[in-house]
Amino acid sequence: MRPLKIAIVGTGNVAANNYLPFLSRQEHVSLSYLSRTKSKAEACQQKFGGKVCDSPAELMADQPDTVLILTNEDQRYDVACQLLEFKPKRLFMEKPLHARLGQAQVTENDFFEARELMRKAEQQGVETAMMFNYRFFEVSAKLREVLAGRDTGPLRQATLYVNYACWSHCLDLLQHFGGDVTTVQALNGTVSYGSGRQQGPDLAAAFLMANGATGTVLGTSGSAFKLSLYHLILNFEHAMIVIDDLDSRLEVNFDNTNYRESYSLLPNFSRWNQYSSSFEKALAAYLQSLEQNVPPPVPGRAGLAELQLEAALRRSARLQAAVNVQQDFPMP
Repeated sequence: MRPLKIAIVGTGNVAANNYLPFLSRQEHVSLSYLSRTKSKAEACQQKFGGKVCDSPAELMADQPDTVLILTNEDQRYDVACQLLEFKPKRLFMEKPLHARLGQAQVTENDFFEARELMRKAEQQGVETAMMFNYRFFEVSAKLREVLAGRDTGPLRQATLYVNYACWSHCLDLLQHFGGDVTTVQALNGTVSYGSGRQQGPDLAAAFLMANGATGTVLGTSGSAFKLSLYHLILNFEHAMIVIDDLDSRLEVNFDNTNYRESYSLLPNFSRWNQYSSSFEKALAAYLQSLEQNVPPPVPGRAGLAELQLEAALRRSARLQAAVNVQQDFPMP
């Protein structure tokens, strides 16, 4: 394995709990840190090794192979724009790609700012990637195996119930497995739930997909965190698929059998074990793409596509009218 220089911007809990334990175990990886709270970067250095930098210029002077932007979503756009001034090789971003008011309150302008960011990166030849680690859950891998190897037919309907903590991930999964959403009609609830960056009113919507499939989605911070954080039903022509919670359960029902296939966690494993391990799988896949100099497993465009859908939902709720997603929020 060739040596890799990885720069980390943002050394809060996400970096310390979900990224650095894995990255610090990779002998061919050297780490550098930048944080607006220097003491947090120094704490990561003491625990995981690496180098603390005082400025973006110092961080980029080492010419890292990639920069992982792990700040809060309300800071990510500004940090990425600042880093682009140094012409990095690659940028890797947490989800959602950009949300100035927090992940429960994405705005229409968030999409347009993020689109301009991605356009600048593309013009400079900067490769972008996203952390959509739910794609690396065991149930996601099993579903890809089912869709590739068995005759499910096309998606016909989808129903999503999602806590905002998992919101951008589940919207990504919908389009990852079902294709683009083309039209949405949404409305906001009148009560705001949750706290901090996850505080916001419920959002309920109907949608139409490019292949003609229809569906509904409900986003909320009003569901108890100790209960199931999301429940997805994907109804294909010949099979109904149910995905429940953080890598907890996948249920497959085919129309030509009397039996249900169910994949669920063993009693001695928790959803939080699965959640943590999904970061390791996603990072391992990303490091492999760096080593082989091939495109990332989840490109930055996937983050923009997810934000496109969120922005369309917010506009529809604001106007109380149907919105053409691809027309009103065109991708670059």
